[in-house]
Amino acid sequence: METRASARNVKGSARKARLILARLPGLSVDQALALLRYVPSPHARDVSKVVLSAAANAENNLALDVDDLYVKRAFADEGVTVKRYKARSRGRASPRLRRHSHITVVLDEREG
Repeated sequence: METRASARNVKGSARKARLILARLPGLSVDQALALLRYVPSPHARDVSKVVLSAAANAENNLALDVDDLYVKRAFADEGVTVKRYKARSRGRASPRLRRHSHITVVLDEREG
């Protein structure tokens, strides 16, 4: 029985979130949270919130034991891109793209 949680429109690009999410599949919830605690990236905090939310969904909605859960899939999709412009020299402007992402974590129960 799998459960999922997602965070939408998280500030930060999906590419940077994918670097963190690539390490998670196959780890238990406790191992994933321990790993995320020591990752030197501000995006790791957002990912750990999603992992905790998915574990809470499994415990409260499906009555699963959190100790038996592992990360089945973790992925990030691109969200909205806010487009702004920054003034440059000689009356010109250059674009500033503020990217956002949608982070999704899928947990499943270990067999046995």
